[in-house]
Amino acid sequence: MIRPWKLEFEIDKKLEKAVYLQIADTIIADIRSGRLKAGDALPGSRNLALMLKINRNTAVEAYQVLINEEWVISKERKGIFVSDNLPVLKEMPGSRNDENEQDPSAFTNTVINFDDGHPDSKIAPVTELARAYRQIFNRKAKWQMMGYGNAHGDTEFRKTISQMLNHQRGMHISENEISITRGSQMAMFLTAQCLLKTGGQVIVENPGYKPAWKAFEYAGAELLPVSVDDEGIKIEDIKLLLTGNKNIKAIYITPHRQYPTTVTLSLARRLELIELSNKHGITIIEDDYDNEFHFGYRPILPLSSFAELTNYVYVGTLSKVVAPALRIGYLASKNADLLKKIGDLRKIIDVQGDMIMEQAVMQLIKEGAVKRHIKKATVHYKNKRDFVHGLLEKHIRNIANFTLPEGGLAFWIVPKKNLSWDAVTSSLLEKNINIIHPKQYSHNQIINGFRLSYGSLSEEQLEESIKKISEVLKHQIN
Repeated sequence: MIRPWKLEFEIDKKLEKAVYLQIADTIIADIRSGRLKAGDALPGSRNLALMLKINRNTAVEAYQVLINEEWVISKERKGIFVSDNLPVLKEMPGSRNDENEQDPSAFTNTVINFDDGHPDSKIAPVTELARAYRQIFNRKAKWQMMGYGNAHGDTEFRKTISQMLNHQRGMHISENEISITRGSQMAMFLTAQCLLKTGGQVIVENPGYKPAWKAFEYAGAELLPVSVDDEGIKIEDIKLLLTGNKNIKAIYITPHRQYPTTVTLSLARRLELIELSNKHGITIIEDDYDNEFHFGYRPILPLSSFAELTNYVYVGTLSKVVAPALRIGYLASKNADLLKKIGDLRKIIDVQGDMIMEQAVMQLIKEGAVKRHIKKATVHYKNKRDFVHGLLEKHIRNIANFTLPEGGLAFWIVPKKNLSWDAVTSSLLEKNINIIHPKQYSHNQIINGFRLSYGSLSEEQLEESIKKISEVLKHQIN
């Protein structure tokens, strides 16, 4: 593949900024100036490391930052490319007409992007993962790597995941009841295709997670939205939907920290939901997307850990734990027929996962590296959460409601008056701030609230942006 672009970059040892951030910001500058265009190929991490005479892990970290901030995308077996859907760019002096060369640092204050709760790529255990991957790759004979494995993933890796779920989340699951996927969205898609049929119905939280909704709709299912309050999904509304209705096949929930509102489903409602599931033969699809980062005494145990629940699919991911760019998810279920269908479909679309990466992650888990990282990351995110809470108390308290979340990587902010969210998001973009429009969580009527994530942003970015968000909200309210 021809890669005409060459990074013109020299490491500035006088800067306190890490080298991988210097690299990332220089690439962003080239994108903003038009030197790099949407779809342009970038050097692979190995070639970039050789070009700059740096450790390859540094190049990997630079690309992870760019992927996380949506400047570039990684295409499997093809490489790294400038994203086709770049963050909103404001024309910079000199980007087209000014011939004076611009200082790359002038481009670093670009759009501050509030994602849906991505972790901080700067603290990911990239070095440990790269070391484990090399060890596994060198250890395995070529004939072993070239063969096809189990459609559900490496057996030992599934056993490791089952032990993690049993010990840390109170579940009672074996490796034969787990399927490894390329991220949680693939797990959702496989579940939808194998569980639902055209004409079936799925109860979903509103507001909720639209990528999951799309997976259900693609399988031919109809969505039945149910509102959420400060105890989670409203059980009474679910009961009304179930009255005389035989087409409802599943209930999709995010009970640990509801997406996007961060509310935890109360124990009383959990028990009622389990009772309804068993009574009507409905499968609970439980998306436990950020179980690891909890700041209280311990995370609330999943619904799937209750022995009384007979029909469930539990979906989790390792992307937030190990590295943002790592696409390893999993699903667990006691339904053997469903798992067989999922395995058969998996063979058609993927044959198997990344066996080497699975074993590398398994090695990190067994060595205790993942546990140490979670412990370190939890302290990191708790401190950042408290920092953001202080900023919200100072700038937002009089104009919006919010609560201090017990975990996760985001706050839910509800203005005290209904706002025009098209106007809010447009005004924020003019100030180089991008939040997810509430329509992305809403079914039909747009909810009056937004998700303010903090995991992937620096304290400086958070302080700068929350002040500006406050100004825009005040202007819209008044």
